[in-house]
Amino acid sequence: MLIAQISDLHCTVPGREVVPGVDTAEHVRRAVERIAALPDAPDAVIVTGDLVDTIVPEEYAVAAGLLGGIKAPVFLVPGNHDDRDMIRAAFPGHGYLPATGRLNHAVDLGALRLVGLDTLVDGAIHGTVGADGLAFLDAALAAAPDRPTLVFLHHPPFETGLPIMDGWRLTDADALEAVIARHPSVLRVVAGHVHRHVTASFGGTIAMTAPALCHAIALGPGDGLGNPEYTLETPGLLLHRFDGRRLVTHLVQTGGAWQARRFDG
Repeated sequence: MLIAQISDLHCTVPGREVVPGVDTAEHVRRAVERIAALPDAPDAVIVTGDLVDTIVPEEYAVAAGLLGGIKAPVFLVPGNHDDRDMIRAAFPGHGYLPATGRLNHAVDLGALRLVGLDTLVDGAIHGTVGADGLAFLDAALAAAPDRPTLVFLHHPPFETGLPIMDGWRLTDADALEAVIARHPSVLRVVAGHVHRHVTASFGGTIAMTAPALCHAIALGPGDGLGNPEYTLETPGLLLHRFDGRRLVTHLVQTGGAWQARRFDG
């Protein structure tokens, strides 16, 4: 089983840049092309939030058009730059999404169970799973105790060492960790939000974040005014490969130099 993870697309309408010099739609397009060119086609693609930037229907139309180029099933969770009803409207064919309320969902895909958690807090940057989300997760894991599971959400449930971003993380991370710790079937907890690839131990398993498909968040304390700084590092995605025994994750960059070349001699 091969699961590709992309995160923090921040799609905008043509002509608008999230940060100078970054065409987010073009970055997403490159990621979709990179996924299509993989030697092994993914069985699914998970998107860990922030599909758009300013949360307007026109941006969701851009995101839906780009993600529509992916041949594998695509599973979405919202980020703090998202709106639940706009996601439902832009992706009407995504029947796994609940018709009302939070967008928590669980699907079985081959040997794996995928559980998506909605951590969006309307009008806020931080996130929360909430009591309903924690109960949903606990029930989804208890219903299939022997099925290997990948849990995905937008806000990371651990501190990354980026002070400003850590102030905007998951507020009920301890409660989430307690649920995860009760269920050894969870192979990985994956998130986005911090625009960097970061890995941590969590609840007896591994938690990690995917890099963004737009700009990266710079290491360090920020600008001194309470804002993070950014860099133009090469964007990327994660590939989670399950062989029936363990889950192995690869960081795959989506810049222009990814084509395989043969060694001379």
